[in-house]
Amino acid sequence: MKLSAILLALGLGWAAPGWAAHAVAQFGEPKYPANFSHFQYVNPDAPKTGTLNLSNVSQNSSYDKYNPFTLKGKTAPGLLELVFETLTVNSLDETNTQYGLLADDIQLAPDFSSATFHINLKAKFSNGDPVTAKEVKYSFETLISRKASPKFKAYFSEIKQLVVVDEHTVRFEFTRKGRDLSFVAGSLPVFSPKWGNKGNGEKTPFEQLRLEQPIASGAYLLETASSAQNVIYRRNPDYWGKDIPVRRGGLNFDKIVYKLYKDADTQVAAMRAGDFDFFAETRMRYWCCQFIGKRFDDGELIKELVVHHNFSAMNGYAFNLRRERFSDPKVRQALSLAYDWQWLNYKIFDDEFERQDSYFAHTPLQARGLPSEAEIKLLDPYRAELDPAVLGPVVEQVSTKPPNSLRKNMAKALELFAQAGWHNTDGVLRNSKGEAFEIEVPGGRGNMLLDAFFLNLQKLGIVLKTRATTDPAADRVRMKNFDYDFATISFREARNPAAELWRNLNSADADVPGSENIIGVKSRVVDDLIKKLYEVNTQEEQETVAHALDRVLLHGYYVLPWRYLSHHYLIHNKRLQRPNVLPLYYGAYEWVINTWWDGSGEKQAAK
Repeated sequence: MKLSAILLALGLGWAAPGWAAHAVAQFGEPKYPANFSHFQYVNPDAPKTGTLNLSNVSQNSSYDKYNPFTLKGKTAPGLLELVFETLTVNSLDETNTQYGLLADDIQLAPDFSSATFHINLKAKFSNGDPVTAKEVKYSFETLISRKASPKFKAYFSEIKQLVVVDEHTVRFEFTRKGRDLSFVAGSLPVFSPKWGNKGNGEKTPFEQLRLEQPIASGAYLLETASSAQNVIYRRNPDYWGKDIPVRRGGLNFDKIVYKLYKDADTQVAAMRAGDFDFFAETRMRYWCCQFIGKRFDDGELIKELVVHHNFSAMNGYAFNLRRERFSDPKVRQALSLAYDWQWLNYKIFDDEFERQDSYFAHTPLQARGLPSEAEIKLLDPYRAELDPAVLGPVVEQVSTKPPNSLRKNMAKALELFAQAGWHNTDGVLRNSKGEAFEIEVPGGRGNMLLDAFFLNLQKLGIVLKTRATTDPAADRVRMKNFDYDFATISFREARNPAAELWRNLNSADADVPGSENIIGVKSRVVDDLIKKLYEVNTQEEQETVAHALDRVLLHGYYVLPWRYLSHHYLIHNKRLQRPNVLPLYYGAYEWVINTWWDGSGEKQAAK
């Protein structure tokens, strides 16, 4: 499963400090006991055969490296899902419980200042070497060094050190005492220090590893592709973990192929032509009108909606807070008033989407109405740094449904701009120095998702400058260096979102190139509340902290929220089969890779 999806638990309900366990639940007890054989949402008897053809979700038309941990270059898809493994994995039918993968038990210090992991004696790398404590230590020290992307150092920043206890045991010591930190440690991906060794005795430095075959412990190996438009993985016949409970019934395809396409239209045409087997769609104009034709009529390709209970991560559009003109929350609120979500959802999405209205949407952690007494008590020490409105009703997203209207919203936007020192006197919004309010936006006209918004901004007197997007590599460099005005933003889904919010919003990373604080948020209040979210001891406390944090973030108008879907919209080849039991919290591609199988052999047998 993706490294980005490894969740951080807050750990209530463990039997006692120091208890060694096969699993740890956020609240209460793990669903599956120590002697469980497999997860309920898999078929333990699924055949291990066939090929799964996928398309690269990010739509990169090529790749130049097999190292997903470094900053530079374009990574081949599928590596974190198929090649690298972590100490623990999550079940997909519990709110937040992790089970041992490379580790077969976890022991916590009585005061939660450290966590000790025992490595499964069966665990082996693809070259046949055993996975031992020294490889775990090497992986950790490599990822927090300057050889790796800075996001890993930030992610593991509260691990003070890793101590090798014995050949198969490591102890992570933490900078603070927290129940959540054993889960940070458990999400460590492990790889061999022999990765990069050459036949002549020389070694390619980690930061220079490009197309060298990774030496890791996952179920699949990279196979040489005929071109940079395909990435091929084949099952490792000697995979060590095929019979352990968290793997039984999963990873059922002999070969998994990612096919890369130059643009979305080519990708959709290839799906219609049957060039790949599975696609999860989020663009309703494609879903309704492009996935049609003979293969759908004949039943070879199937369209269906499958329900999920995923927590919806914040997504939408952001303005760069490092630019002075976007630093005032009133300006950001004014800009949000020009966005007509209801029109867009009706005209473009056929009203299929729900509006993202919280950093914890679709969960009990979402703030609603007025703050409780507990929330007010939590926010009291920060009153001097907060807009008083934070202690009032929660922010409701802008609406154009009657009695509201776009005209009223635009008038309110001009009032807010005036309060922030920007006035429209000659058709252009200007400050006291006479400087025009300018926004550089990517691409030209013809973006159906943003054209109406851009037109409304111009009506307010904002000068739009268009930046061509003909060089994706240059655009990536600009974003890494935070050289932008306006950009899309999407946090990753996490059933316990503290770590994800920290990666995207912590002050220390705001000016670190390549970090995930793309927006540029610098707030002591936000930092403190996210830290408190890490440290909660009960579900009630978790909800209180999350509600307070949600209010602060929403009143900051850091993101112009977009949308979420309560179902996966899937297209798949009829030969793909899946278990009868659905998981609860799952990504579509994670689900198909980990639990589906090729059923063509079953059909032949039935005949």
